[in-house]
Amino acid sequence: MKLLKRLVKIGIIGCLLVILGIVGLYGYAKMTPKLSIKSANAIAMYDNENNLFFQGSGSKEWIPLSKISPNLINATISTEDKKFYQHHGFDFLRIIKALYVNIVSGSKKQGASTISQQYAKNLFLDFDKTWSRKLEEMWLTIQLEVHYSKDDILEGYLNTINYGHGMYGIENASKFYFNKSASDLTLAEAAMLTGIPKSPANYSPLVNYELAKSRQEMILRQMYRNQYITEEELNQALNEELVFVGEKSEINLNTVMYYQDAVIRELKSIKSIPESFLDTGGLKIFTNLDMNAQTILEQKMKDNLQDSELEVASVMMDPKTGKVIALIGGKDYSTSQFNRAVQSKRQVGSTMKPFLYYAALENGFTSSTTFMSQETTFTFANNQTYSPQNYGGTYGDKPISLATAIAYSDNIYAVKTHMFLGEDTLVDFARRVGITADLQAVPSLPLGTAEINIMEMASGYAAFANEGHLVKAHLISRVEDLAGNVLYERKLENEQILSRSLTFILNELLTSTYDSAFIDYNYPTAINIAAKLTHKYALKSGTTDTDHWSIGYNKDILTAVWIGYDDSRDLEVSDYKYSRNIWADTMEAYLKDQPDAWYEQPSDVVGVLVNPITGKPAVESDTKKKIMYYLRGTEPNGTETAFDEILDEENKIQ
Repeated sequence: MKLLKRLVKIGIIGCLLVILGIVGLYGYAKMTPKLSIKSANAIAMYDNENNLFFQGSGSKEWIPLSKISPNLINATISTEDKKFYQHHGFDFLRIIKALYVNIVSGSKKQGASTISQQYAKNLFLDFDKTWSRKLEEMWLTIQLEVHYSKDDILEGYLNTINYGHGMYGIENASKFYFNKSASDLTLAEAAMLTGIPKSPANYSPLVNYELAKSRQEMILRQMYRNQYITEEELNQALNEELVFVGEKSEINLNTVMYYQDAVIRELKSIKSIPESFLDTGGLKIFTNLDMNAQTILEQKMKDNLQDSELEVASVMMDPKTGKVIALIGGKDYSTSQFNRAVQSKRQVGSTMKPFLYYAALENGFTSSTTFMSQETTFTFANNQTYSPQNYGGTYGDKPISLATAIAYSDNIYAVKTHMFLGEDTLVDFARRVGITADLQAVPSLPLGTAEINIMEMASGYAAFANEGHLVKAHLISRVEDLAGNVLYERKLENEQILSRSLTFILNELLTSTYDSAFIDYNYPTAINIAAKLTHKYALKSGTTDTDHWSIGYNKDILTAVWIGYDDSRDLEVSDYKYSRNIWADTMEAYLKDQPDAWYEQPSDVVGVLVNPITGKPAVESDTKKKIMYYLRGTEPNGTETAFDEILDEENKIQ
């Protein structure tokens, strides 16, 4: 009994402290400066052709609540937040119910954000699901509640939400879909528009009329249950035939929101731009977004992952400049705003190997340099051992050329090269091409055990694609204030960090990954997509238990694709095909009807007809022959020995 009384007492005290804390928080918020919500985040984003693809809350079409149809207001409150006029920013009973449903179902089926909270998100313009982000959102919600009336908050919310096709705000949406002001919307029209913001890419009637109509019906029936409309009004609205005047636009892409979020993230890193978006008074951001590329990338992702639970990240870049022309941070922005393209680091697998092999070319390796392909145990410091395995346990048990090692992604060859060069060499080279991730100088590094962001990997590969120049992936080209004053302009980077001749040789070597000339005791790693490829590309894939990558390019375009699960569960073998197919389909669609954009052979590079597996000069009896490339004076003569002999002498292999 005493214990029960003590628990009750502690509970009462705890509740009082919580109440006092909440009251104090709201009181402190009341003393803060009043937010200027109509000018907050007056941000406009433009693509690479100066077409507007995002308009923040500074829209010229801001209209007062009194000029918005009561049908739309009632539909929004009934659907989004039926206790909007009763709570103080947070619906705690709804939060508890949503938590219960989500725990029982094991998923995130229900959300509990109020209109005030959603408006706070619109003001922030990004959707990170971090604790700091949620705390910022809660604080802004409290500030909105203490400084503004419910009508003011609702007015701001309806003037800033995304109704699809680049239409932000209810007046823009009303004119786009129905060619009328928001004050004149019928009940059926209002319910249709109310359903769109949940997922504009899915619920726009111009994209999927059946799905949009189903959601409209759900909203109308909910309005009837909540006593906003009569049964007669319900039936009349359900039977009303809607006439849409807007045209389907490519700007309704689901994934363009990931690009938008990445732009805001980059904007925050530019020192010449004010940190507080709430006080800027407006910005015009000119980006590198190519809407055609974004459309292709999204469509090819959907085509390949339609029935899969896998997640995806992908970047398309102009390798000459580092301009990111398309970006996907996930499969469906409406269900997950976590932007894997800019926020995630994953094990890169064998996509690390081209960095190693360029360093090898710098240190005397050639396309024909050979190591034995056989099971090998490496001994290093303190008699520790390392026994990497080739995929599928496949070994040639004979010397193979560097070109063959790349074609098969031979792990033994890679680790032998790594140990021969010294474990710091790969780390140093990765730093040279702009990779800042934590890299440990360990024997497994060339097999991609390090976790690296896809934007960094794309930047690193760009140095090969642009014949040796350092570039950094970026989305923003210029930022202006609303008066047109330039606040920031991206300067073209052009530092030559690699040899044009060696990058040419490496790029030729990376075509072996889908070349049938390398079919021998094994198959090139990307041979299954060879039939799709009508252009010449450098390509490398990477595989770990939990990740699969494909990164490939020519002079004009570089595309990197990652697939995997957010919880890092193991992939099935059948999952490996997805990144390669997304990559191939995207590149081919983007370059359709364009000529090959391959590299001009440098004057100090010579081509030699060789046996591609052994790397030795071709003889008449060879069934497979291929021209491979060498710095002049390093061509094979057929008498070279495998490098294993040198390593054996140095006691690096047991």
